[in-house]
Amino acid sequence: MRLRLLRRRLTISAPRVAIRSALPWPVRWLALAVVMGFCAAVALWAFEFGKSIAGLDTVSREELLQLRTEVALLREKGQEQQTVAHTAESLLVAERTAKEGLMSQVKQLEADNRTLREDLGFFEKLIPATTTEGLSIRSLQAEVLGGLQLRWQVLLIQASRNAPDFQGRLEVVLAGTQNGLPWSQELPAQVQPLQVRQYRRVEGLVNLPPNAVVKTVTARVLEGSTVRATQSMVLE
Repeated sequence: MRLRLLRRRLTISAPRVAIRSALPWPVRWLALAVVMGFCAAVALWAFEFGKSIAGLDTVSREELLQLRTEVALLREKGQEQQTVAHTAESLLVAERTAKEGLMSQVKQLEADNRTLREDLGFFEKLIPATTTEGLSIRSLQAEVLGGLQLRWQVLLIQASRNAPDFQGRLEVVLAGTQNGLPWSQELPAQVQPLQVRQYRRVEGLVNLPPNAVVKTVTARVLEGSTVRATQSMVLE
């Protein structure tokens, strides 16, 4: 009988047996999570420990600090250079303004110097060269400007200190050629009342006709129909 029971258990016809664990599934998952977390912590610790042993983390931090320091220095230098550039630009603007002012002053001084020279020549000509009584033409000057205009200047003087005021008129006549033919032109603009007490300087600018060549300039001072003084000059 026992032999049959033993044979039944050991053969295919033996009954099925189910093996069940003593732990429930939630507890198993919790235990598995704890084990995996512990393994991850150990792996992270091993990694950090390896980095500290190799010195990689220290080098990276030092390099990062050094790079931050260099960036700060570069920014500071950039701001300094920008400030210097702005200062240099301001200095250039100020220098340019000062230069323009100096150029304007130089031009003004040249104009004043030219005027002073003209006045000096004018007053030098006031010194009587002769003892001629009455009004006389002390100087006559003329020059052609660009072939289109003629600039003239007449200096009138009365040698006597207590001479009465002269009342008359001044006429300026141009003579030369135009297109190869004789030509002359009187300046009606200067045929006007002229009053001279001691001295007077009269000047003007005349527009010349086309193809006109001025060879002589004549100035006449008239009192009524009487010519009191006359002077001519030849242009070369």
